Amino acid sequence: MTTDDISGMGPLVARLSRGGQRLRQADRTHPWVLDTAVVIVVFLMFCLPDLLHGGADDGDGPRRFRLAFTHLPVAGMLALQAGLVLPLLWRRRRPLVAFAAITAVFVLQWSLGAALRADIALFIALYSLALHGRLRQLPWACAVMAGAMALVAVRASSAVSVWDALFFLLSTATAALALGLMVRIRRAQLAGLRERAARLETERDQRSRLATATERTRVAREMHDIVGHNLSVIITLADAGAYATDIAPERGKEALQLIGDTGRQALGELRRVLGVLREAADGPSGGPELSPQPGIADIEALCAKVRAAGLEVVYRTSGEMDALDGGVQLTVYRIVQEALTNILKHTDPGTLVRLAILVEDSRLSIRVHDTGPATPPGPPNEEGHGLVGMRERAALYGGTVSAGPAGGGGWSVEALLDLTPGSGGDR
Repeated sequence: MTTDDISGMGPLVARLSRGGQRLRQADRTHPWVLDTAVVIVVFLMFCLPDLLHGGADDGDGPRRFRLAFTHLPVAGMLALQAGLVLPLLWRRRRPLVAFAAITAVFVLQWSLGAALRADIALFIALYSLALHGRLRQLPWACAVMAGAMALVAVRASSAVSVWDALFFLLSTATAALALGLMVRIRRAQLAGLRERAARLETERDQRSRLATATERTRVAREMHDIVGHNLSVIITLADAGAYATDIAPERGKEALQLIGDTGRQALGELRRVLGVLREAADGPSGGPELSPQPGIADIEALCAKVRAAGLEVVYRTSGEMDALDGGVQLTVYRIVQEALTNILKHTDPGTLVRLAILVEDSRLSIRVHDTGPATPPGPPNEEGHGLVGMRERAALYGGTVSAGPAGGGGWSVEALLDLTPGSGGDR
């Protein structure tokens, strides 16, 4: 077969596949059509010749074979054919009932010594039982089938050897049984593949929705950190600048400059976060200019802004900070940012803040303590939004965050992160 022949078979296979799908759809909608068609085909191919020629005992076969069977009148032959063929109408809906009915007529017919071409219906019934029936019914059906075949072999012993007849009949029955089981297994495999494909598609959609929800949570957390912190700094600087305008105009000008710097930084971070969301739609060439995520090295600048807003910040570190990966550094930065933002919101200018970041073996600790009032950050109906964000970030690295009044007065926030490889979550 040449390449052109193979390529030319493509449209033919596609048409046959579409035709098969339409036939299966039509069969599911009107199953009685196929059942009726099977009965009509069996009648035309196997019943009609017997009616026209007087039965399977007539014909061109050997004389001893023709004389071995009883000649039936047309009425009796038609009644037996109806008993053999009509039960095929419910061979798929009630395969065991159809098989039992056909077997009973088959045994009655051979007990009378008659041979009919319509006996093919028994093999069709066995095939249908193997395909559509319950598997535990098959051993009983096979035993009944073997008995019926033995009866036929004995009745035909005057024309052919019993063992030859039995071998031929049992081989035919085995072929019908094997064909039914093979089709059944194939259909089960296809159904399993379709179910697995549907399950994988559902799991894919669930993973997509989960990833979308996770990304939304991450972006919301970033937006909260960026907007919340920078707006708190801007508001504090604006209040301080308004107060200092009449007393020390140069301090008011400095406050306005710091407000502008803080606003520009916030705008840049917002563009970075929102630009990542637009990146897929705009393509690589239309993406925004990205800047590195903030890390521990940027905490000093963060403290400088907070000092400019009126707080006294004492910041110290201990351990190898540069060896930390970017995800840990961003988490540390955001936790510190949120803690300082809460202090800006709920304490007075001049409050002393002690910030310490310590790396010890496989653990990193963050301690933020202020000398302000030892009260929860905010009214009860708003309490916990910032703390929830800090806990979510720490949980990515197997850590915890605790906050509450400090022993010597003021408010304290402590965070612990696990730096063991493999303990971090994906960002």
